[in-house]
Amino acid sequence: MDQLRTRSSTGWGRLRGRGLLLCLLPLLVAAASAPAATPQNQLEPERLLIVAIAEKPDPPPIVGSTPRGYGGLPNYNGSLRSIAGAARLAKDYGLREVSAWTIKSLRLRCMLYELPSKADHEEMLTRLRRDDRVRLVQPLQSFDTLTTPAVDAIPDPAAAATATRYNDPYIGLQRGFTAIGADQAQRWSSGSGVRVALIDSGVDVAHPDLRGRIALTRDFVGANQAVAAEDRHGTQVAGVIAAVANNRIGIAGIAPGARLYAYRACWSMADSTTARCNSFTLALALDAAIDVDARIINLSLGGPADPLLEQLVRQAIDRGAIVIGALPGSGRLDGFPLNVPGVIAVADTDAPPTSERTLGAPGREILTLEPGGRYDYASGSSLAAAHVSGAIALLLQLNPRLRGSDAIRLLGKVGGAAASIDVCAAAQALQGSEERCQSAEPGLPQHARR
Repeated sequence: MDQLRTRSSTGWGRLRGRGLLLCLLPLLVAAASAPAATPQNQLEPERLLIVAIAEKPDPPPIVGSTPRGYGGLPNYNGSLRSIAGAARLAKDYGLREVSAWTIKSLRLRCMLYELPSKADHEEMLTRLRRDDRVRLVQPLQSFDTLTTPAVDAIPDPAAAATATRYNDPYIGLQRGFTAIGADQAQRWSSGSGVRVALIDSGVDVAHPDLRGRIALTRDFVGANQAVAAEDRHGTQVAGVIAAVANNRIGIAGIAPGARLYAYRACWSMADSTTARCNSFTLALALDAAIDVDARIINLSLGGPADPLLEQLVRQAIDRGAIVIGALPGSGRLDGFPLNVPGVIAVADTDAPPTSERTLGAPGREILTLEPGGRYDYASGSSLAAAHVSGAIALLLQLNPRLRGSDAIRLLGKVGGAAASIDVCAAAQALQGSEERCQSAEPGLPQHARR
C-alpha cells in the first residue's frame, strides 16, 4: 500500500457570386472563433455576459456561389447568417466577442461577450433583454464542486469482509462501495456499456485503475494542459463511478463496466480541494453530453440558478438522460442544478437530515483515485453523487429504458440522517432474482466471471 496516502464549449442577404463570398469569409471566420484561447480561469466574470440568439439555417446556395468551407477553410459551427447576426449585435452595443458556439439541441447561437471598459454591467443586461433579437442574456456565473478536506479514515468491518470476493488490494477500505450493496449488485450487472458523462475538472486518463473506462475526453476550460496533481476532483469522482474491478490494482468502481465521457469544464482552485466552473464552460460540456446521448450526467457541483444551463439540463432529461446533482452544505435545492425538475439530488448520509427530495449515499472518507496513479480519501456530497451515478449505471444495464423517476423509486428516498441507497435491492428487483442481498455468498461478481 505504498501508493495509498494516510489522508487521504436577422437574416442574411443572398450572396450573388463567388467573389463577394470569398471577400467576406475571412471576416466571418474570425467572428466564428472556437471556444476562447484564453483559459477560463483568467477571465474576469464581472466584465462578461452570455448572450444567445436564434440559430437560423443559411438559405440554399445560389447557382454560381461558393458553399461554406471553400478552399479548405474550416466549417465552423453555426450558420453564416447567425454569425453575421452576432457580429451586428456586438457592434450595436460595443461588445467584444470572446468566444461563440452553437447549441444544437436548443437551436441557439451563444456568444461570450466582453463589455466595454466603462460600461455598466446591469445596464447592459437590461438593454440586451429589451432587444428582440436576443433570446437569452445572463451574467457569467461561477459554480463550485462539492468536496471537503480529508480527515482520518473510518474503519469499516463490513468493507473488509468484501475483500474476499475481489482481488483489488484496497477493496476492504471502500466503505461506501459496501454500504450501498455494490459488491452484491455486481452479481447481476457491471454497468457494461452505459454512457456516463462526467462534467467536472480534469480526469487522469492515464491512471491504471481507469484503463479502458474513458471513452472520450474534451477540454472546455481552454488551458490545454495535462491534468495536474492539484486537478483532483474529476479523477476522484471517476474512480468512485468506474474504477476497474478485479485488475489486481487499487479499488473497484460501483459500475466498473461503464464508459466515461470526461468533460473538463472546471479548473482547480489554488490551495483548495474544490474546482470552479462557469456558465460558459458548463454550457459547452452539457451540450457535448447531450450530443453523445449520455444516459447519465454527473454534476457534482453547485451554484446559482442559471437560465441557460437549466434549459440544457431540461433538454437532456427530455432526451432520456438521468441527471445527478450533489446537495450543497446549505441543504438548499434552489440553485443549479438541483432547481431543475427531474434532477436527482444526492445528500451525504453522514450529514444532517435533508429534504425528502434527495437520495442518500456515503460521502465521508471515500477511498478513490488521485492524479498520478495514486489513491487517497476524499469527502463531500460530490462523492455521494458519484455513488448514485454508479448505482444507476448498474440498473441501466439491466433495464436500458429506465428513467430518473424509476431510479428514485427503486433506490428509495432519504428517510433520515443515516438512510442510504441500496443498489443491491434495486438490482434484485429489476432482475427478479431470488438471491438475497444480505447473503455472504462466495464467488466473483458478474463482471469477473470471464
